[in-house]
Formats: sequence, structure tokens, C-alpha cells
Amino acid sequence: MVVFHDGIKETETPENSVVHTDVLIVGSGPAGSSAALFLSELGIPNIMITKYRWTANTPRAHITNQRTMEIFRDLGVEDQVLEDATPHEMIGDTVFCTSIAGEEIGRILTWGNHPARHADYELASPSLNCDIPQTYLEPILVKNATVRGTQTQFSTEYLSHEQDADGVNVKVLNRLTGQVYTIRAKYLIGADGARSKVAADINLPMEGQMDIAGSMNITFKADLAELVGHRPSVLYWVIQPGSSIGGIGAGLVRMVRPWDEWLIVWGFDISQGVPEVTEADALQVVRNLIGVPDLDAEITGISLWGNNEQYATHMQSGRVFCAGDATHKHPPSNGLGSNTSIQDSYNLAWKLAAVLKGQAGEELLESYSAERAPVAKQIVTRANQSGREFMALIEALGITHATTVEEINAAIESRKDPSPEGAAKRKAVREAMELKNYEFNAHGVELGQHYTSTAVVSDGSVKPEPTRDPELYYEPSTHPGVRLPHCWVGTWKEKYSTHDLAPYGAFTLITGITGKPWAEAAATVAAELGITLNAVVIGPGEDITDLYFDWERLRGVEEDGVILVRPDKHIGWRSHRMVEDPAAALTNALSQILSRNDNLATAEENKHELGV
Repeated sequence: MVVFHDGIKETETPENSVVHTDVLIVGSGPAGSSAALFLSELGIPNIMITKYRWTANTPRAHITNQRTMEIFRDLGVEDQVLEDATPHEMIGDTVFCTSIAGEEIGRILTWGNHPARHADYELASPSLNCDIPQTYLEPILVKNATVRGTQTQFSTEYLSHEQDADGVNVKVLNRLTGQVYTIRAKYLIGADGARSKVAADINLPMEGQMDIAGSMNITFKADLAELVGHRPSVLYWVIQPGSSIGGIGAGLVRMVRPWDEWLIVWGFDISQGVPEVTEADALQVVRNLIGVPDLDAEITGISLWGNNEQYATHMQSGRVFCAGDATHKHPPSNGLGSNTSIQDSYNLAWKLAAVLKGQAGEELLESYSAERAPVAKQIVTRANQSGREFMALIEALGITHATTVEEINAAIESRKDPSPEGAAKRKAVREAMELKNYEFNAHGVELGQHYTSTAVVSDGSVKPEPTRDPELYYEPSTHPGVRLPHCWVGTWKEKYSTHDLAPYGAFTLITGITGKPWAEAAATVAAELGITLNAVVIGPGEDITDLYFDWERLRGVEEDGVILVRPDKHIGWRSHRMVEDPAAALTNALSQILSRNDNLATAEENKHELGV
């Protein structure tokens, strides 16, 4: 039978023409390609399909935060990313101005580059953030996934799926040949973007709205080194009322490659319809925002898109999971999009691997939604709030109710007045700029995620109350559910991050010298559960020592206590002190995390052994 789909001739294949795999991933963006990489690293057969012929053709996502760089370090690709990235020290002098060549309204040191914040970032992680456009990052992830085992299929489009008790039948289209065939997978991951067909097909529950505002992207090439080289940054925000093409008077010039490849994001009033943008129009916007009327610039792309404020309240249905932009849709403020997408997959992949290898019960997979849906809500809320906080600067400049370009320019100019009104405006502008720390230095949002689910076992304690603003500041802890704190440990010859001690393919327990019975029990527990459980003893005379005595300060338990780290570097459980039967305590904790009901003792024995 021959049918047509979007103008492509389809040829139905025989019923027995079925391809089999453990996990099928739809989409090769940050969520999809990283999921493929993680699964292949864990030895899980997987196929990744994308309807496109290659990876991203526009730079889109770019800021790569510390949590994501830690993950890349864990997977052995951090150096590859850094080779193509603009480094941490070159991305932070964010400028607010009337044009790149025009007046500066002010600057803010961002992404942890302020000396007062830089120590926070250095202390928190073995890896610093950087800027790598999606056009450079995706090929790295796709290449490494494919080298490690992923079957990557370009020009292959997801059409539909049906799931049953044992797996998912996915109907796909080869867009080159028109052949329609079935991929039979045990699990399906929909990482197919904000307009996800997989998410729509499972009626993924969503809250919020799509297309609440309009934006256009204009990519161009021009050498701007003389205008920006002395104030290196990723972002140059421009307030320029009166610019053409549906503009609302504010936008940004974003560095793609220093200092000759750029992307302009220019907002338009979506209630007035979507504007027509020609190459000549785009060139005029570029020249206006750069502030050089005869700038020699090459327009390389024009695209229009909607700003969204929507997130999934649940991220799975049976054997079908969604990740990335399919589950959290928001503007690029805070640089959270691709980072959260990759972290979604980092959470999901080890759980799928554990179930597929028979190490965990299927109930473990329910913890994916329990842990990641709250993160989706948090980052969608934060990104949109950051966008709205830009209005504080507009209000401080006094241009909210101005109706003409002349009035607006006069209001901006009046911040220079030698008068009480001028002084008040200057103070208001400074306070509005400080508010942007919630967009550009939200360290707590990036690193402070705390999971609550069946895959986290309580130790009976209460999570510590933050001593500083939890969005701006990350505070390390080993409370169950949080990310493993980083510090440097090692030997007299080498030093390692605590994260290096806990590889992705294993559970890891960390204890001290008087806690050696925990380490001695690890081999027995691992054999009983059929998992990999590494034991690390930190102390003088051991393979790993507390080089700077930082681990003693961070560990949150006594020396004879133990911290159990999940493969994704989140704390699964801890015991503050030694217990009578450490093997039983570890078995019970791991059995709860892995939904291994066959290994659980009675509830009362469980509570006793876990010290609850």
C-alpha cells in the first residue's frame, strides 16, 4: 500500500519487518543525544531517530552550567566540549546599553565571574560553566553516543506508537525512501522538542501556556572585536525604542563565536501578529542594535518563535517517557533549557538501565516524574520570572509610559541629571541591575536540586534551612536527595573531585576509617543484589585522603557513618553512625531505592537498620 505523509511517498512494509531494541529515543537534541550517550555508556542497546538530516542548524541553547559540565566530566567528554566552548572567564561582562556602539546603561558580572561570587562557583564543583552553541554541542553528544553503541538514524520520523505490557511498537518513516516500518522497543523516550508529538500522543499533563510572547532570531557575521573585546560577554542587552520590524524596544545581541558570529533576539508584540522579516529588514535591525549605520554584516539566518510558559506535571505514561523541551517550555532566560534537558536524561537513563538489567523493579521508573517534574516547574517559573524582571529596568529608566521615541530617549538621558530626581533614577537603575542576578547568577537554581521520591531513603533528619537566598546561592549538604557535594580529595600525587569517586555506572558508598565495616559489607551486598557497589574509605593511610580537610566539613555524618551515592550523584541514603549490621542496612536502603521488594525486610526491621 502507498500513502503520502507531508508530501513524502510512504511504502508500508510487511508485518514482520520489525526492528528491535531496548530503548528508542525520538529526537537528537540535548535531551535525546545525551540520553543515547548515557544509555550506551551503561551498555543498553538503543536507537536514536530524528526526522532531520543532521543536528541543530541554529545556535539556540548555549550556556552550559556547572551541573551539566560535571555530567560531561563523568562521561569523559568534558574536554571535547571545552575545546569548542568559549571559556568561563570570557562570558561574564554582560552589558546593558542603547546599542553596542552607543551608551552603556550599566554592566553586571554574570555566570559567577564577579570576584565575590567566583569563589562560590570554584568551591561548588570540579567544573566551571562555559558557552557552547547547540550547533557545536549536539555533534559531540551524537558522535560519542554513536561511537559507544547507539544506532543513530537521521531522516527518520516518529509517526505513532502503541504500548503493551512488554514494550512499545513505534511506527516510523524513513523520509528518504518513504518506507514505513516498526521499531519494537521495551521503552520509548520522547525528546522531540516543545511541540513533541510523543508528548501529545500520551496526553502528557501540562500546566501553563504556549506563545505568550514573540521573538525573532537573526544570525549574522560581523567583526565586532573593537566594540566588545574589552568587555567580553555572551550577552549585550539593548534598549532601543523605535527600532523597526514589530520591535518592542528591547532585545539582545548574543555572541555565538568571539567576536565575529552573532545572534540577535528581538522581541515583537505577538498580539499584533507575526511580522514579515526580509533580509534587508534583518540587516537594518542588526545595524540599529550594533549602532553602526553602515556595518558590513552578513545575514545568515532569520527565524521567528514564541515564548512559552508551560511544564509537565507528570513526565511518563507506562513505558513511554518524555524529557527536555517536551516537558519544560520557557524562554532562554537563566540558560536553563539544554542543561535541564541533559539532566533529565541523566536521571532517567540509569534507572532504565537498572530495570533492564534486572537490578531494579519497574516501580523505580516512577521516581523519574517524582524527581524531575518539580524541577521542570521550577525552571519554567524562574526563566519567565527573569524575563519579567527586565521590566524593573524599564521602569527605573522611566520609559514605561512614554509614547514617542523622543520621550523615551529623554527619559533615558535624564538619569544623568544633577538633581534629586536624577540621583533617585540612578539608584533605581542600580537596584534594577542587581535584580538581574536572579537570571545571571542563580547558582542555587543550577545546583541546589533536591529530590523526594521512592528512590531516596530518609535518614530521619530534616533538610537544613538555607542560610542565604536559595535561588542565588548553592549550599552543600549530604541530606538524602541532594547532589553529592564536591571537594578535592586524593593522594600526595593526585587529587580527585568527590564526584570522580562515584562513576555513573555504579552506586558508591563513602565512609571514614572507623566506618570500614560499611566498606567490608559492600561486596556482600553487591553480590546479593547483583549490582555494582563501590566502597571508598577517606582518611590518612587510605587510598583516598581528605587533602584539605574539606570532606570532614561537608560529609554531614560522623566518621563511622556512611553516605550512599546513586549513579546520578544524588545522595540516596546516609547513616550518621555505624549500625549493628551494616550489610543489612545497606541491603535495605538499596532495595528501597531500587524498588526491590524481594529484598526488603519487614517495615519495622527496615526502620531499625536504617537508623530511622
